[in-house]
Amino acid sequence: GSSSSKKHPVAGHVAIGGMRRSTGGRTSGSGGIIFKCDFEKHVVLAAFERRGWRRAGEDDDDWDIYWASVHNIRQLFSPEAGRRLGENRLINHFPNHYELTRKDLMARNIKRYRKDAGKQQAEVLQQTRSNNTGDERAGGERAFLEELPLDWVPTTFALPNDYALFVEEFRRDPNGTWIAKPTASAQGRGIFLVSRLQQVRRWAQAAQRPAQPGQQQQVPFRDQYVISRYIDDPLLVGGKKFDLRLYVLVTSYRPLKAYMYRPGFCRFCVEQYTADVAELENIFVHLTNVAIQKNSDDYNEQHGGKWALSHLLLFIESTRGKEACNRLYSDMEGVVLHTLKAVQPVIVNDKHCFELYGFDILIDKNLRPWL
Repeated sequence: GSSSSKKHPVAGHVAIGGMRRSTGGRTSGSGGIIFKCDFEKHVVLAAFERRGWRRAGEDDDDWDIYWASVHNIRQLFSPEAGRRLGENRLINHFPNHYELTRKDLMARNIKRYRKDAGKQQAEVLQQTRSNNTGDERAGGERAFLEELPLDWVPTTFALPNDYALFVEEFRRDPNGTWIAKPTASAQGRGIFLVSRLQQVRRWAQAAQRPAQPGQQQQVPFRDQYVISRYIDDPLLVGGKKFDLRLYVLVTSYRPLKAYMYRPGFCRFCVEQYTADVAELENIFVHLTNVAIQKNSDDYNEQHGGKWALSHLLLFIESTRGKEACNRLYSDMEGVVLHTLKAVQPVIVNDKHCFELYGFDILIDKNLRPWL
């Protein structure tokens, strides 16, 4: 959105805009903004062209903003490329953006972040016991720990590396349901639900090599996957499952500067939700991705199965009360903030980079948000 009133900071403040040209041999202030884009996405191109920005040619290296596909980012930042970006140039990805956008790395970074927070909590409690009066630093750390939400990512394992751990966890609750997703895919591709270990074993390919003496036989997989405990008690509207898409713009990780775009939206399944095991393979019941739902005969092309976030909040306020609605929104902001803080230590911060993330959040029947 171009209106600053429609964005608000999640943490910190940042001023965006007023760029002046200083690329190539041009002098500052000459000409308009020039953008480069290495793939044809109407939503991107139309937004730039509406502002009167000009598109650079495919082989033209004179640009102010580069909206690049993730496949070209590594090449852009490769030391072998020997590229040095002009002072005011901007690129739409951080060099190692995958630390948050790959599902396995995201889960690992958040797990580490929560573990570190637990250690910090123990240190603060010990310090408080030894000093009953406390101090400002201890008080500030306690406030941070109180703000840290409950687990906001379901129990997750990376396959095949964590297969043995997954089996151990699965056997603790053999009646549970799990959802498997490719680590680096999107739009619902390759996702499936499982309620029996045999389903995972059957999905995995046959072993290519026998295990070495003393080693456990590994279960090989076609691709890298994550498998997470399925949230089987989602909040329903009209009996249908949905999730939220929230857009978050990060302009810096050190210091952390982020904006959350207020007009998020819900994505609905077209069929009534049921946790019945017999319907686990029905993607129109369980997977909210528009790329999947639009293939249903019941898909409504007029509204696309979408609902404005403002409508959802009004629905929750009318059914659960204003306090519950405000608490949910605050909790969702907390999920976004702490997810970004979880990758803050590992993301390579570059002043030329920004990232527009799409956070997918599922709300359960207790109004608890899950990433």
